[in-house]
Amino acid sequence: MVQVAVLGYGTVGSGVVEVINTNHDSILEKTGVDLHVKYILDLRDFPGDPNQEKIVHDYEVIVNDPQIQVVVEVMGGTEPAFTFSRRALEAGKSVCTSNKELVARHGTQLQQLAKEHGASYLFEASCGGGIPIIRPLRTSLSADVIDEITGILNGTTNYILSKMIDEGLEFDDVLRDAQQKGYAERNPEADIEGHDACRKIAILSSLAYGKRVDFTDIYTEGITKITSADIRYAKAMGRTIKLLAYSSRQKDQVMAMVAPYLVEKDDPLFAVNGVFNAIFVHGNMLGDAMFYGQGAGKEATASAVVADVAEAAQTLGTGVVSSWDPHRQELKDVSGTKKRFFVRAKGAARELSEMEQIFGAVEPVEAELDGEFGFVTGVMSEQEYETCASQAQGILGMIRMRDRKGV
Repeated sequence: MVQVAVLGYGTVGSGVVEVINTNHDSILEKTGVDLHVKYILDLRDFPGDPNQEKIVHDYEVIVNDPQIQVVVEVMGGTEPAFTFSRRALEAGKSVCTSNKELVARHGTQLQQLAKEHGASYLFEASCGGGIPIIRPLRTSLSADVIDEITGILNGTTNYILSKMIDEGLEFDDVLRDAQQKGYAERNPEADIEGHDACRKIAILSSLAYGKRVDFTDIYTEGITKITSADIRYAKAMGRTIKLLAYSSRQKDQVMAMVAPYLVEKDDPLFAVNGVFNAIFVHGNMLGDAMFYGQGAGKEATASAVVADVAEAAQTLGTGVVSSWDPHRQELKDVSGTKKRFFVRAKGAARELSEMEQIFGAVEPVEAELDGEFGFVTGVMSEQEYETCASQAQGILGMIRMRDRKGV
């Protein structure tokens, strides 16, 4: 029997306990591992809950119990999650987590501790919820040289954009709806400003390219500036809007960014709607592969965590670590990356010629909106666009165009 302690009895933590209890026999049959939850750490008590007798309030009980072999950290945030994870690994206990903020900030250090103490540090559920992507990058795709990752990595923003597109609603109205349905937090900043997707693409890029990508170095935009007018133009172009997290590698150079993009109909990411996520990976031998599924939610995320628990239990004493070079990967400045840009501007369509004098040849987009017009530029760099936009009058907004050759 492998004794497990779960840190946090919230949505994901209760899901982890439920998966282990409900699927115990199936997990045992498939993996040969007999999992048992001995402790659940939480500040609260849960009168009437069938697992109340397992609730403890003092972490020392867990870290000092030699029977505990695997610790599940699903508390969220960086403290005390980091301290608890560090102490568990130093005690030779494996740690499994869904905490992308912790992995993005301290994953390199925690992986090193796991190696030193013969333990596992696994974090499948930190990127894409229930979508298997960390393990495939670590094992199934280890023979490939991965050179590009593109993903819809945040279910909250994808739900908001899908709702805006389907019903023609404004951002603020859909955000309130998402909060009422539990798809968005009371403080949604991490989601809507792109920070959550940024942390995830940093983790995936570090693992895929083999060197630590610091999320604070990644250029990041959220979706707060997307309006119903943008949606109308997108529909006029036969496109949709998605918040994409993207990274690519050419030789020793890595570029990464998070921003809204206009996605065309024949792009597989076009049909990824609601709270679903999708991750596109390109390898030099594999070519394209897409991983698709529920990017959040109690059951999906808990399932991924428990899969890590089972793997950690199978490798007790030796450990499994998803690792990368701890030295910081210097990122290529996004200002030199080239693409097309959709631009909205005040005025009438007849004023398009003035924009052509600044941006060069442009393609008009008609959405029948009073007092403004839209157009698509030719291929230019981010810096060239910024230079042109600074010279133009009445720019209302810009969204990048995703063409299948990259973003």
